[in-house]
Amino acid sequence: MARKIAKCRLCRREGVKLFLKGSRCFSPKCPLEKKGAVPPGVHGVKSSFRKSEYSFQLREKQKAKRLYGVRERQFKNYYQKVADADNRGEELLRQLEVRLDNVVYRLGFAPSRSAARQLVRHGHIWVGDQRVKIPSYQIKVGDKVVLAKKAAQIPYITAWLKGDYKTPPWLKRKVNQGEVIRLPKREEMPPEIDESLIVEFYSR
Repeated sequence: MARKIAKCRLCRREGVKLFLKGSRCFSPKCPLEKKGAVPPGVHGVKSSFRKSEYSFQLREKQKAKRLYGVRERQFKNYYQKVADADNRGEELLRQLEVRLDNVVYRLGFAPSRSAARQLVRHGHIWVGDQRVKIPSYQIKVGDKVVLAKKAAQIPYITAWLKGDYKTPPWLKRKVNQGEVIRLPKREEMPPEIDESLIVEFYSR
């Protein structure tokens, strides 16, 4: 079983906000706002280890894996799925973007990907006329994603839905229903990830 690590420590380790804790990430309570991008642990920035190319590649892979909340084997499977594509890095990110839990998050139905994953697992999300409980379910262009009325009554979800959330251009949302109108372009996916380093990591 994978070891659980506090979400804020993951952001500090990668040096960027991974938006793992919803509204807290946008508030002054975020550790990156208070402490800066200082790695966790007693050594922090004082570490004298020399960084290699491999270390940069590994950190980029870890950053992407933690951002989307997938396990090591899952992440590797996604890469193998796009290994023959012309632009493997971009296709890898696209595969991660069209996961059901990520689409639920991108539509603004949940404050974080982990919250979106919980909604999916508890049966609060419908794709078309079918209830889907698999967070890794791959959404296709034209699919309609619906948030159940019962889920919209959960206090923290209700509060989040009332907020000013901007849906990305590749998605269309109307109240508690969203639709994938096209696949995301590179500029519409996380800019903090350098996918070329991930490709180099798996090409060793």
